[in-house]
Amino acid sequence: MNTFTNASPGGAIPALFVSHGAPLFALDVGETGPALTQWGRGLRAQFPALRGVVILSPHWMAREALVTTGAQPATLHDFGGFPPELYALQYPAPGAPALAQEVLALLQAAGVAARGDALRPFDHGAWVPLMHLFPTADVPVVQVALPADAGPAEVYALGAALRGLRSQGVLVVGSGSMTHNLAEFFGGAREPAPYVLEFSRWIEAALQRGDLQALLAYRRLAPYAVRAHPTEEHFLPLFFALGAAGDDLHAHYLSREVMYGMLAMDAFALLPAA
Repeated sequence: MNTFTNASPGGAIPALFVSHGAPLFALDVGETGPALTQWGRGLRAQFPALRGVVILSPHWMAREALVTTGAQPATLHDFGGFPPELYALQYPAPGAPALAQEVLALLQAAGVAARGDALRPFDHGAWVPLMHLFPTADVPVVQVALPADAGPAEVYALGAALRGLRSQGVLVVGSGSMTHNLAEFFGGAREPAPYVLEFSRWIEAALQRGDLQALLAYRRLAPYAVRAHPTEEHFLPLFFALGAAGDDLHAHYLSREVMYGMLAMDAFALLPAA
């Protein structure tokens, strides 16, 4: 299926949710890495005037919605205990200072406390999935911090404030994880844990019926929600993508892979229903 045949009216770029998994996803690409690369290639073919990416990751949390304004953010290796080749990786995508100012203006106009950060590098929640989406690192990137006290509704509002950018050549990405209980990481698991599949498919069903209210209340309604996410920060980027998507809630899945038995790597573009 051509992911972009149902692209939004007016040439809007679909919003995207990606699970960035463990830092090793940069090297251990599984099925999800190639799927992201193929989707990114299709996106650039359909939208050759792609201006940039605005991405939110849980690995940058702040008291307010900070926005990277630097012209060439560094690559941050914000993890420990991994193979040396992982630390040698760089993702030298340019920043987009002008786009960053647009993001700040839109957030502030929506009543969101936001300010620029010219020194912040890209954390692995941003650069690891982006290195699969755009391996040539030539698409400008702006990163938005996750406000530390935000819940689903507040993160949805962040994405909603930036919804109009999708019609202006900008890809809006929420980078998190469909499941993220690292206490259950044992390394050698081959089969997905049943609760991981049950939670992930409940989310998919809610997306496919366009049930935003159920998604916002996922922690109360979804099976195994607290086990899947003992803390919420890795799930909240989903709501950034949902806010940017607006009524375009139909999820076109790029991946349903589960890595290490407990990390659901779900990735999907949000499109209008057919």
